[in-house]
Amino acid sequence: MRDALAAARTALTELPGLGTVLAAKLLGHVGDVARFPTEHHFASYTGTAPLDASSGKNTRHRLNTGGNRALNSVLHIIAVCQIRDGGRGQDYYLRKITEGKTPSEARRALKRRLSNVVYRTLKRDRHTPLAAVT
Repeated sequence: MRDALAAARTALTELPGLGTVLAAKLLGHVGDVARFPTEHHFASYTGTAPLDASSGKNTRHRLNTGGNRALNSVLHIIAVCQIRDGGRGQDYYLRKITEGKTPSEARRALKRRLSNVVYRTLKRDRHTPLAAVT
């Protein structure tokens, strides 16, 4: 698996909470990131983007139970690891808690943020030129 990740030239494993197995699972389910024009499309695919449930003058959002559940699971594991191990993910989670969010809502917000980070990392990897083979 490590050889396959090395061949893919991805920086995903540099993200806290994302090891070899999760990176391989993520790459396998995403495929070519170019099929997602924006990070919002990617978040919708991963199931981390909230769905609009507005009616009349009431503006609401509800939990997205669709999307690729395997990718959502990977993002959940990364979020839980980052909350447990400290760092920027834990700081973001605690900030959401102090804003009055429940732990589930704060974790959901972190998953959405991680979806954006993963998308940008995959986009950046895609534009990295191949190293010269000697």
